[in-house]
Amino acid sequence: MRRNRLIGLISVIFLVGCEVGPDYKFPRLDLPAPDEKSADADRAIDAFMSDKWWKVFPDSSLDKLESLAIAHNHDLRQAIANIEEARAAAGVAVADLMPTVGTKISGDKMYASQKTAIPGKNTLDYLGVANVSYELDFFGKYRRANEAARANLLASRAAKEAVLLTVTADVAKTYFLLRALDAKLAIARRTLKTREESYRVYKSRLQNGYCTELDCLRIESDMASVEATVHDLESVAAKAENALKVLVGCSPRDIISRKITKGQSLEKLKVPSNVPDGMPSDLLQRRPDVVQAEGQLIAANAKIGEAIAMHFPSISLTGIFGFESKSLTDLFSSSSDMWKFSSGISLPIFSGGKISSLSAAAEARYEKILALYEKTVQNAFREVLDSLISRRKNSEIVISRTRQVNALKKSYDIALTQKESGLIGMLDLLDVERNLLAAEMELVGALQNHLNSIVDLCKALGGGWKKNNWQ
Repeated sequence: MRRNRLIGLISVIFLVGCEVGPDYKFPRLDLPAPDEKSADADRAIDAFMSDKWWKVFPDSSLDKLESLAIAHNHDLRQAIANIEEARAAAGVAVADLMPTVGTKISGDKMYASQKTAIPGKNTLDYLGVANVSYELDFFGKYRRANEAARANLLASRAAKEAVLLTVTADVAKTYFLLRALDAKLAIARRTLKTREESYRVYKSRLQNGYCTELDCLRIESDMASVEATVHDLESVAAKAENALKVLVGCSPRDIISRKITKGQSLEKLKVPSNVPDGMPSDLLQRRPDVVQAEGQLIAANAKIGEAIAMHFPSISLTGIFGFESKSLTDLFSSSSDMWKFSSGISLPIFSGGKISSLSAAAEARYEKILALYEKTVQNAFREVLDSLISRRKNSEIVISRTRQVNALKKSYDIALTQKESGLIGMLDLLDVERNLLAAEMELVGALQNHLNSIVDLCKALGGGWKKNNWQ
């Protein structure tokens, strides 16, 4: 009966207590008011985003590369390990809230010789006990620590999603870079082939006295310039392919020997038509970096309470419940029970200012992380706004560059006809061809930038992140 009362008393004390320190409150931010455009953006984003955001580009090769990156990228593996570490820390914090229970069973036998105070005496003692110890959390020190640990776990999960978003965006951009380099190489090699043919013709004409050496040298110079462009593009393409191999987690051997599967050409890659054109109203819930920053802020706030609780007394309870007997067969009989209960209190009196300094450090850390959170929110709105502008303007640039290339292609066809009719010389034709080459290269760059702007928009909006992923 006494044991039951004692256990009940400990249980009541375990559940009772207060928590010192400030309770977390969402920071006051000067956020834009929702409008009709925000509502339209929310509806568009619901149709636009998915758990695998890169599927807005229907390309099986890109999808395969993204899957490889998710499975093997080393930055992601590190982020996942951080989650497991935070989960373990949260488990330790929960354990600190619970009593510690242990058990011990022992038996002792002692023989005393004839010369002792109890000559020739054999003594037996068998003991089986359960030890219970618990520190009362009257002032919420351990509950604040548990709150901080759970917030850090939330932050680590969000950090992993932020890394995932960055890695998948980098894979998509590097893949588009490779497709753009392939397109530029095709243009440069085609142009080089015509320049080589022109140089061969003019070299023959120079040898037969039908043109000047100056004309031949100018054609050779143009040919060498395009040849250098080809070599430069080949170098950049090789480095981009190696970067993509690292992103998808290839081994060192695969980096050397493996070839990246090429998908659709840049011109055939489809750009999604249902792209949102507005600021979503729930941006702060979509962005994993914002969720991560708030998790760190919650943890820092809880740490203030944990530090303040160190000013207050620590009350510990210990109890021993068990049985003791001189005979092993009688050890667990009702007449052999025994118990012991004790308590203790410790109160910091002088610590040379250590506890006050720890509290001040916790408050300063909160202010620092609050500033980081506000900056993260500020950056989130800026990135969405920038990506919306880039997507719209890059789309317009592609249209303009396409018109330019089409006009120059017609000009080249006309110049070629005039050259064959003897109305203009070869050097005049090369001037038109040079302009066409530059315009085609710029169009490829515009297409790449347009695709990248869609990637940036997906990333700025938080990718395919869903709110219930963080519950």
